[in-house]
Amino acid sequence: MSRTFFDRPLDTVATFWQVLRRDGVTLGFTAHDRDIWFGGILHRAAPGMLPSAIRKTASLQDDPADVDGALAHDSISAEDLASGRYDLARIAIGLVDWESRENAVLYRGQIGSVSRESGQFSAELQSAKIDLDVDTIPRTSPTCRARFCDRGCTLSHTRFTHRATITDIDFDANALGFTGLQLSNFVDGELRFIDGPQAGFLMGIIGTQNGMLTVDGPLDTELIAGAQVSLREGCDHTIATCTARFDNAANFQGEPFLPGNDLLVQYPVPR
Repeated sequence: MSRTFFDRPLDTVATFWQVLRRDGVTLGFTAHDRDIWFGGILHRAAPGMLPSAIRKTASLQDDPADVDGALAHDSISAEDLASGRYDLARIAIGLVDWESRENAVLYRGQIGSVSRESGQFSAELQSAKIDLDVDTIPRTSPTCRARFCDRGCTLSHTRFTHRATITDIDFDANALGFTGLQLSNFVDGELRFIDGPQAGFLMGIIGTQNGMLTVDGPLDTELIAGAQVSLREGCDHTIATCTARFDNAANFQGEPFLPGNDLLVQYPVPR
């Protein structure tokens, strides 16, 4: 970028921020009084949404930031915030010249938590350094550490992903019904809505109840039978399941036969 911002008494600069949600929706906003199109994203005029504090350091510690604003824009609703659509969404905040469209990103991170009070929202952001806060050396565990169907597991996403139609909904139990599926295979798996009011939204499958799959997120009350979903089978990460069901014990990322803490606390007793 060749543009130098704030190098003159009066500058044509506005702040912008982009939200990349986990369901694939990308939103753009700017503090300018008119919409600005750049980078393939339409940034809606939202003067009430401003980064209230941004800090960048050279250390490896997380650089937190805050964004405050009024829940006035149609793109952000209280229902979406409450349902978790913005949880762990990726964030980019920067400056843009509203005449030349030259821009620079000053901060990248993700939404850690969102709070609402009196019609206002406040989002606590975690910088990209949060990705460094992980154990670089795997810890021993009796269960598999690999994510099902990832690089360590080696099993195919396509093979264990199925498209299905919702046939029944139990809002009280937070459960969905399907036909022609072995429901027990999908426990600990994932469900993504293809259409309907929660299109693109991803939920975990936590169990079965009365012949239906129970999910870990709230179901939209406007959801109706006939909606299409994508279901990915689940795995309980035990060596028994890996061997008997998937025939994939050679790629098991765990230590199922390593003695545990119960052995360490044993001591000899006289006979």
